[in-house]
Amino acid sequence: MKKNLMKKAVATGLVLTMVMGGASAAFAKGNDHDDRGKGNNNNSYTTSINNGKNNNGKISGNIQIRINFDDLKGAQWAMRYIASLASKQVFEGYEDGTFKPDKSVSRIEAITAAVRLMGLREQAESATEMATKLNFKDADKIPAWAVGYVAVALENDLFTESDDSVQPNKEADRLWATTLLVKALKLESEAKAKMNTQLTFKDAKQIPAGSVGYVAVAIEKGLVDGFEDNTFKPNQNVTRAQLAALLDRTGNQMPDDQNSTAGTVNAAVYNNVLPVTKAGVTTNYVLHPDAFILRNGVKVAASAIQVGDEVKVRSFNNQVVFVEVTKMADANQSFDVVGTLNSTTVDGQGKITSISITQTINGVSQTTIYNVAANVALTGNLGNFTPTHVVELKGQNQVVTTIDVK
Repeated sequence: MKKNLMKKAVATGLVLTMVMGGASAAFAKGNDHDDRGKGNNNNSYTTSINNGKNNNGKISGNIQIRINFDDLKGAQWAMRYIASLASKQVFEGYEDGTFKPDKSVSRIEAITAAVRLMGLREQAESATEMATKLNFKDADKIPAWAVGYVAVALENDLFTESDDSVQPNKEADRLWATTLLVKALKLESEAKAKMNTQLTFKDAKQIPAGSVGYVAVAIEKGLVDGFEDNTFKPNQNVTRAQLAALLDRTGNQMPDDQNSTAGTVNAAVYNNVLPVTKAGVTTNYVLHPDAFILRNGVKVAASAIQVGDEVKVRSFNNQVVFVEVTKMADANQSFDVVGTLNSTTVDGQGKITSISITQTINGVSQTTIYNVAANVALTGNLGNFTPTHVVELKGQNQVVTTIDVK
């Protein structure tokens, strides 16, 4: 891992939430547990959207969105990872509005995050799992809120047969965290098959023989890499920001949950609606006002999303809270489309600012909204420039420059 455990991603601005310890924060249930005490949210702006279902399948509380942390200025490289995990309810922030990106992560925090990443949060927080009588020697040291997480981790082979203690408060080092997440990916058999791999790190001898395969698999899967001096530093403690990057890369290897989808943007964002087409079917997604939108490695406004962008969106309660542009549209591409006029919007001076048309593509009726240039040329039979009449739109850089009325 080169610099701060993961390769840095360029990002600007401040972001959604983070980090564990059971504290509630962005997109998290309002009653999460915190073994450190609770803050007053004085350093953040908070808004809410409905969380949907609780552990019993009933509507529960709100999902909180927290942005503008005062202590993220030195960890901007990790913001994309933080936002992605927050939108999955995997990694959460403190109630005082801080993220503490440079604080070391404890083992219980890492275990909790891994279980959530596996999509098992609801099970871990169920009354049944939380009532588990654990057989670890230090079971009395495990916080009450985390008992269910340890139980689920044990059931999913995140511990070894020889583990007789959890050491919940021990700081997680790079080797331990890497091994944990390889197990979370259910790649233990692959790791065992690679135990004789010859690692090329200068400090490879510091990696126990029984852990070599886990490191080899993690490198092969792109979860981790070495430092610029060609060391792995297996015993170095992992910070919250670093674990966020590791968790997000691990999560990308797992199946997307039901709240996540990918597709191509087919119209400009209008009235906070993002139209995304997948397999010929267009779905209109409503963006939450504080949704985190990442394009070209930078946090941007919704208006920066371009027609033709390939995106991954994650939503809660029918509102999108996270958008990542995975492949940008060609900014210089021109377009020429024909469709039936639905409507136009105009500004205070009567100039057209956007136009909506309907087309039939592969037998599917599809409505698309385009932004219109201030100096747009309006040609053709202008008397027919009314809804239900056919128009041809030409333009470039995602903007209509000519409207020809048929």
